[in-house]
Amino acid sequence: MLALSARRPRLAAFVSAVLVLVVSACLLVSCGKKANEIRIGEFGSLTGTTATFGISTKNAIDLAIEEVNAAGGVNGVPLRVIVEDDQGKPEEANTAVKKLVEQDRVVAVLGEVASSRTLAGAPNCQNAGVPMVTPSSTNPKVTQVGDFIFRVCFIDPFQGMVAAKFSVDSLKAKTAGILRDIKNDYSVGLADYFDSTFTSMGGRVVADESYSEGDIEFKAQLTAIKAKSPDVIFVPGYYTEVGLIARQARELGYDKPLVGGDGWVSDRLIDIGGEALQGCYFVNHFWQGSEDPAVQKFIKAYKDKFGSSPDALAALGYDAANFLVAALKELATQDAGGFATLVGTPTSATEQPRKEALKRLRDILAATRDFPGITGSISMDEYRNAVKPAFFLTIDKGDYKVVGAVLP
Repeated sequence: MLALSARRPRLAAFVSAVLVLVVSACLLVSCGKKANEIRIGEFGSLTGTTATFGISTKNAIDLAIEEVNAAGGVNGVPLRVIVEDDQGKPEEANTAVKKLVEQDRVVAVLGEVASSRTLAGAPNCQNAGVPMVTPSSTNPKVTQVGDFIFRVCFIDPFQGMVAAKFSVDSLKAKTAGILRDIKNDYSVGLADYFDSTFTSMGGRVVADESYSEGDIEFKAQLTAIKAKSPDVIFVPGYYTEVGLIARQARELGYDKPLVGGDGWVSDRLIDIGGEALQGCYFVNHFWQGSEDPAVQKFIKAYKDKFGSSPDALAALGYDAANFLVAALKELATQDAGGFATLVGTPTSATEQPRKEALKRLRDILAATRDFPGITGSISMDEYRNAVKPAFFLTIDKGDYKVVGAVLP
């Protein structure tokens, strides 16, 4: 018994040593796998009143990154997207981006759709020197946050001009009413740009009413607008309210066109508004009926993966992801050493080289010209805004039809 007892401590020590080696080996393998990746952040409204915005965008980003990884990643390194749900709230967007930049140490951030939420999160990227690419935030203030903030969509002054010009030239409108979401930066800005362009073209805005996101009753505002008999009503809101506004306008007997911006884009718009949307028009970034083989390839891949057709927000999400990937590939070509500092988790030794590599990535993004996007050829202007065409769609018998494209 004494001999056996003497052996037990040695046996226990041996087993402990083996376990330490096994665990260490597992950790090394795990850490190695974790290190061999490039982390990209994404934030969006996966829940909340505009959840379709975030879901469409996320689906398309997932598709783009899946395709890139299937083709070997970037310089042999796979990409991983870390996603945060901001619930459609600016304060949550700020928290989400702060986490992605400071804790997850991503090399870039994709998002958001809504300008107010992008504006809430963008300062975190700018202060950290981490590029942000928003797929579809159109308010001019977004890229004014700083030189690390980019977008692949056109901006509100452009679509406000397009909407006003279309109302005057195509709809022959001489007067217009406006119904804006007073608490939404996107809606307020777009309404102002429509107003200034419409007026400059000889039109007259006879009524300007407001509501707040989440409202469901609009008859008081619509009654006031209808009393002025405008030829069109410009409604630069989100689909959640636009569908209800259209129905209530028709119930009040207003039978002229409603005109809007890209906030109308959602498969749910027609579900909510139904026949009330017949003969209405809106600006869009994407036309599914394009004969471009790349567009049709994207549509098929999206349908095969998600079982539904991609909307414009999906197309912009896909473009944003690939726009970023193209810049990462260019960085790997220009500066393999700098690119290597973006792989995995930075250490104190790589912190400064990493910052320098992120600055070079920013410079590559800013220099992009004629990127072949699904939503059209994309070039960055001096303010990191996309120079690209816009489409105008009408709603006819529960379907969308393109009525023209407008070049910048």
